[in-house]
Amino acid sequence: MEKSYECPRKPKDVSLQELRDRLAEFAEVRGWDQYHSPRNLLLALVGEVGELSEIFQWKGEVAKGLPNWTSDDKEHLEEELSDVLLYLVRLADVCGLDLGQAALTKIVKNARKYPITTINQRSA
Repeated sequence: MEKSYECPRKPKDVSLQELRDRLAEFAEVRGWDQYHSPRNLLLALVGEVGELSEIFQWKGEVAKGLPNWTSDDKEHLEEELSDVLLYLVRLADVCGLDLGQAALTKIVKNARKYPITTINQRSA
C-alpha cells in the first residue's frame, strides 16, 4: 500500500534519505523506474532549473527574504525549487550516490580550496 503524500501540518526537518526513499517508492508504484535513467533525470533537472530561472529572469536584483514578493510568487518559487531538489535527489539515487555525504565532502574540499583570509572576510 502506498504511503500518504500529504504534508505534515507541523514543519519538520526532512532528511535526504527520507526524500530519496519517498521518491523511489513514488516512482516504483507508478512504474516510472523504466524512465528514470540518469540521462532522463538529468534532462528533467535541467528543464526544472530553466523554469526556476524564469522566475528571476526580469526581476533584477532581489532582496534576501523576498520582502516585495506576493505569497503566490513565493509559493511558485517553492514549487520550482522543490522540483529541482527532487530531481537532483532522484538522480543521485539512481546513480547510486550518497548525495548528503557528497555535499559534506565538497564543503570540506571547498574549505581547503578557499581558506579564510582577512581579505575574504572583508569582501563577504
